[in-house]
Amino acid sequence: MVERSLLTPNLSRRDFVKALGTITTALGLPMTMATDAAEAASNVDNRPPVIWLHFQECTGCTEAVLKATHPSPAELILELVNLCYQESLMADFGHGAEELLEKAMKKYAGKYILIIEGSIPLKDNGVYCKIGGKTAIDILKHVSASAAAVINLGICATSGGIASAGSNPTGAVGAPELLPEGIPYISLPGCPPNPYNLLGVIMYLLNFNKLPDMDSKKRPLFAYGTLIHEYCERRAHFDAGRFAKEFGDEGHRNGFCLYKLGCKGPETHANCSAIKFNEGIVWPIGNGNPCIGCTEGDVLFKESLFTYAKVAQPRLSSNVPPAQQEDLGDRATASQGVLVGAIIGAAVGAGAVYASKLSKEPEDENK
Repeated sequence: MVERSLLTPNLSRRDFVKALGTITTALGLPMTMATDAAEAASNVDNRPPVIWLHFQECTGCTEAVLKATHPSPAELILELVNLCYQESLMADFGHGAEELLEKAMKKYAGKYILIIEGSIPLKDNGVYCKIGGKTAIDILKHVSASAAAVINLGICATSGGIASAGSNPTGAVGAPELLPEGIPYISLPGCPPNPYNLLGVIMYLLNFNKLPDMDSKKRPLFAYGTLIHEYCERRAHFDAGRFAKEFGDEGHRNGFCLYKLGCKGPETHANCSAIKFNEGIVWPIGNGNPCIGCTEGDVLFKESLFTYAKVAQPRLSSNVPPAQQEDLGDRATASQGVLVGAIIGAAVGAGAVYASKLSKEPEDENK
């Protein structure tokens, strides 16, 4: 393995606790938990062993973890866990790498966390992804059988990802379809998922010895419990009926809602608008690119990028005169009652979205 000192030369306790504070806030835990988490992680024997496998993928999830800074998630992960095997980071290769994997499995049997990155091809007996002469199918079944818990990292590992799109020539599927019955697992979809969501799950396991609360797709609620649409910085434009219609048009330049450019935010569950990427500074919608639904296996690569998303929260009433509003149309369905404003967590900073009573059900432009 790459020596810890090469990757964590300047990570002070202050930076460590500060970063854990961001994670605990994202988890919905009190800030005081950051200090408790730091104390737990300071005990080397308390760090859970981790085996990280790569299958049919682009290594983008690993890259997302490695490229963030101040401090980097890579530094934090090495402070929080005992990373026993990770093909992108380890110095050994070939038979030496295989021996390390087997030794780690034997030493930490029933105790290690298995992180899976990439989809598993089933067609033609899995010949499309082989490592050391073994198929991804066999490796996954072998390594997961002794794991304490499994983290499926990225949309490829959770539901097949881009490899499963269209005709799916390799028969790619997500890891949950092959995991042994009874093995607890959690899914962190995304292309890539935010690395701090991975850190949040690891920290939760470290401190509570169990997986966090999850939705029906086994996604942690702290990261995937709300729609991007709910806290999107362009939501006010959506409510007022102001939409960009073409890339580079006046609406697009003025930061109008990207719904009519195919934004999947109204049906995508993720906290991208809260945590963001690149040191919490940017995210796709903020950069003018519609959400592509990369946390939803039945949306990403399954629908055209330019189809209208299903809207769980249709347009709210506003003070904009009807004559100046555009019809939402599309595939929206009206809900009932009052939508209550919500406050974005302290991990993002102050910001609120206020809501009032629903107006009439939006008309469907496709009729």
